[in-house]
Amino acid sequence: QVQLVESGGGLVQAGGSLRLSCAASGSIFNIYYMGWYRQAPGKQRESVANIYSGGITNYADSVKGRFAISRDSSKNTWYLQMNSLKPDDTAVYYCAADANGYSRSWGQGTQVTVSS
Repeated sequence: QVQLVESGGGLVQAGGSLRLSCAASGSIFNIYYMGWYRQAPGKQRESVANIYSGGITNYADSVKGRFAISRDSSKNTWYLQMNSLKPDDTAVYYCAADANGYSRSWGQGTQVTVSS
């Protein structure tokens, strides 16, 4: 199994930036997919960005051009750089990983609050 721990959330003013981190441990060599998701109060969890082991990335339309997903294989850590933040970006952000032979793993979530 894969264990995930997010960090980097916080309170930021609109227009500001934050970088979220997702540190993975366990069966990390089987990971082929890592994604960032978010859930705002009263809303369903939605996909924000993801990256496959081959380097292909995908972004939600709402964050294209503002967010960037990346990975540091040497640290077993994935990142979500968030720029030009808006109040609508306020949510709990989760990272998730798919690894061969295991069901999807989720982190505990980190709160991002963007004030206007």
